[in-house]
Parts: sequence; structure tokens; C-alpha cells
Amino acid sequence: MSQFYDNLETRAPEQREADLMARLPRQIAHAQQHSPAFAEILQGVEAPGVASRSALARLPVTRKSELLERQAAHRPQQIFGGFNAIAVGRDMPRLFASPGPIYEPESRRADYWRMARAMHAAGFRAGELVHNCFSYHFVPAGSMMETGAHALGCTVFAGGTGQTEQQVQAMADLRPAGYVGTPSFLKIIVEKAQEMGVKLPSLTKAMVSGEAFPPSLRDWMLEHGIDAYQSYGTADLGLIAYETSAREGLVLDEEVIVEIVRPGTDDLVAEGEVGELVVTSLNPDYPLIRFGTGDLSAYLPGTCPTGRSNARIKGWLGRADQAAKVRGMFVHAKQVAEVVQRFPQIGKARLVVTGEMANDRMQLLVETTETAPGFAQQVVDALREVTKLRGEVQMVAPGSLPNDGKVVEDARSYQ
Repeated sequence: MSQFYDNLETRAPEQREADLMARLPRQIAHAQQHSPAFAEILQGVEAPGVASRSALARLPVTRKSELLERQAAHRPQQIFGGFNAIAVGRDMPRLFASPGPIYEPESRRADYWRMARAMHAAGFRAGELVHNCFSYHFVPAGSMMETGAHALGCTVFAGGTGQTEQQVQAMADLRPAGYVGTPSFLKIIVEKAQEMGVKLPSLTKAMVSGEAFPPSLRDWMLEHGIDAYQSYGTADLGLIAYETSAREGLVLDEEVIVEIVRPGTDDLVAEGEVGELVVTSLNPDYPLIRFGTGDLSAYLPGTCPTGRSNARIKGWLGRADQAAKVRGMFVHAKQVAEVVQRFPQIGKARLVVTGEMANDRMQLLVETTETAPGFAQQVVDALREVTKLRGEVQMVAPGSLPNDGKVVEDARSYQ
């Protein structure tokens, strides 16, 4: 039995890139024709010309906050803010709501969220019973995993969340091959089973998501006989990347084009630098183009030792939509980016907020080699103009700021 879900995972990187870039112009045109929101956002864009990553990078990033704003402004006439390319009814059996609320459609397309690939990499196979402990109400997580399991040929027990003792009893009765859900809830279930004196010998694998999965928890699972792997996705995009037996980062899904940009901007970061994940989905039913996830990550060099040839990311490294409240006013990453964009002499920048309550200090660290008299004061003036707050500027050597994607750092003590 193959360790790969399909042949797409092992194709030559050059072939994959050619295939993705051939599909990209068609997806751009489709979004312009069938999604009212992208007809507006991409107005004037010639779709056939968007056939390379450099051309894609010239399109605007649409962030989750903007999607929320458009949805709120256009409801109830347009539930999804005009981003959908299918309508409520026959083609859309379900829709979901994530915090915001942001509403997401699900079409009749098999494995709509593309989770089968990640579950296969985690060891799930046809004919097995999967215990699904993701929520089935409001959010799409439960359906994401169920439709992925069905695509593999698995049967699903809809465990949902909570009711730990009943979860243990069902696992003891039904003997599922594996679990899908958050890693913390799996730990709670295993500990509850031990407390109840119930053995769960069939539970040997898991695919977890929805929260951090540190190596310490992964090792704890292994000590209890469960080989657990993580996947990364969002309610808007479905699967983005997944873990393999190599345990080296997360391999990108085959149906997305991933870019990493500097938080608060539309601009690509250098290879290996931490930034915000921006994803273009090739899903025709919900064609999100350059969608800013708000999550930080970075590319890993090389390819997966398992033989999967797609690029890898380091996984979730924090949030890109950073902000800090300074003297009663919020300062956002995009404001720092606005300051930086005024000065081509500046590479990276980081706003550090220190001090104690009612005595905040705001300092902008900028990477530059500029030594012209008055330059620092120009940056100070720009910082005040953009943020409406007084701040200091410190010039530092290029490459000296940490590679962690942080643009706004709140270093104050709240104890």
C-alpha cells in the first residue's frame, strides 16, 4: 500500500509549478466572472497575464478582516460578502460560521476541504473507523474531517466535543483505528480512560489540528501508544499543509499556492524569513485569491525525506495581525509598514512598546545603513504622523532584528 495519497505528491517540482501556474490564470478569470467581490478587487486585471508568481505578487492581499467587513456590509443579500462562486441551494448543502462571525460555504464537491491527503499521511486507510472529535456545529471542522475520511473510504463516528466519559465508552465499544480532533482533547480522553480503568488498544493513530501541538505532547502521545500528526488549515481555505512521518515541518497541499509576505503589507519576504501566510486557493466554489490568513510561518529549505516533493513550511509561528494599545490608541502592524514604505533606506522594522501602565514608551527599530543627518528625525516625524503618537527611532544594522515575523512587540510587564 502506497505511503502517498496520489502521484501529485511526488511529481517533479518544476512540473508542479508549471501545472499551478497554468491553472492560476483560469482561477483568476473564474473569480472575476463568478465572485462579485473579486470582480471588484481584481477590476482591470488581465487574467491571462497572471501566470507567474511575480505576476500574482502584484495583486492585492485580501485579509480575513476585510472578508469579515465585506460580509457584514453586504448581508443579508450576500451572506458571503460576494466571495462565493456558488449560491445557497442545490450546490451548497451546508454553510458554517466561524468567530466574527465569518460565514463559509461547503459545496457538494467530494472532499471539499481536501483533508483526505493529510489523513492519509497520518496513517488512516480505507475500511477503518475514525473517531471525530471536532465540532459539528457552527464551525466547519467536524465536516472537514468527516468528508476527508469518507474520501479515504473510512467510516466516521461523530463524537463531537465534550462528554469525555461518553467518548471513552464509545471508543471502548467501537474500537476506532484513530482519532481526529484537537490534541488537548485527545490527552483529556486518554487520561479519563486511565482514570476509569478502560483500555483503548485500538487507538493507535491520530490527526490533530486547531491548536499548537508541541513535541512534548507528541512524545506523550507516543508513550501512550498513539502516533499523532498535525495538519494546518483554515475555515476559509481548507487544508493548507500537513505533517508526514519525517516530522520535519508541514508539506503544502497540492491545491493551493502559498506566499509569505511581511505583516501589514502585500510584499514578499526573503526566502526563509518569517512572515504572514498568504494563500491562493484553486477551489472554484470559493475562489480566494491572495487571501491573508493572519498566521505567521516560514519556508523550510529542501524537500520532505518521505519523497513528497512539494515545498514545506515550519508550521504555525504566531499571528501576523499584531497590535498594541499605546496611551489609549491601538498601533497596528500595517501602520509600521506604512512608515517603512516612505523610506526606501529601511529594510525591516520592529515597533517595541515598553514601560508601565500610563507610562508607555514606543520605540521603532529600523534596519538601515543610512547615516544622513536628519534621517532619524524624518522617521520620527513619519511615525507620529501615521500613529498619532510620539515615539523614538533607533537605527540598527541590517539583519540584526529577529527572524520571527514580529512587527509590533508589546514588551510591557502586566504583573
